[in-house]
Amino acid sequence: MDVVDLRNFYAQRLGVVARRFIGRGIREHWQDTTSLRVLGIGYATPYLGLFREEAERCLALMPAPQGVVRWPSSKPALAALVEEDDLPLTDAAVDRVLLVHALENSVDPVGLLREVWRVLAGGGRLLAVVPNRRGLWARMDTTPFGQGRPYSRPQLTHLLRETWFTPTGWGEALYVPPIARNWFLRSAVAWERTGATISAPFAGVHIVEATKQVYRAIPTRRERRRLMPALPPVLAPSPGAAAVSRLDMVTPAMPRR
Repeated sequence: MDVVDLRNFYAQRLGVVARRFIGRGIREHWQDTTSLRVLGIGYATPYLGLFREEAERCLALMPAPQGVVRWPSSKPALAALVEEDDLPLTDAAVDRVLLVHALENSVDPVGLLREVWRVLAGGGRLLAVVPNRRGLWARMDTTPFGQGRPYSRPQLTHLLRETWFTPTGWGEALYVPPIARNWFLRSAVAWERTGATISAPFAGVHIVEATKQVYRAIPTRRERRRLMPALPPVLAPSPGAAAVSRLDMVTPAMPRR
């Protein structure tokens, strides 16, 4: 999906429901962002409004294959079109990074997360909203969560650790099935409460928080040794025979009596 499809989805009733429940899960992890610099990557603008009034700075970067829309619509633009593996920010420039509709659609998720690691300040936090591989939303391509590659929790853990992050908190959202019927969406709150209470495994998205490893492990390299070819054995005179021959040449012959 491009940015127009994403915008149209969140304008629909089902998108409004998804925004409500995911936004609630995001807010549980980041309850206070006062005086912090918050960056959204992917299509995070439906959720960045939670922090725009309290954060020191709030920016939205959208990958080039997806496209970009103006955000916010009635104020100076805070959104930009970027290459996901070359973010136009200096090292340690932001305190929080929110990934929505980004990781599952990235052609190089490792490169994306390492760029996120670079722009995060020491002790910074990453919050990623990623489709659940076991959820119903990932099985239906009529929503943005059915596009790209969904993840399981072990896959996300491995990916984050590979890119120098440490997962610190997990959450889920969208237990309600993605049925865009008004009569069905009236029961969305009941679905969400029931799924969260019993910790059902079929939630639509994972919400994982991770911290930046400032002192990351660096793999050791073995020292390359230059191997010398073995010399083939050669025939050599024995030391005893050589010593006797030299003695005969130096010692004069004794006269006979």
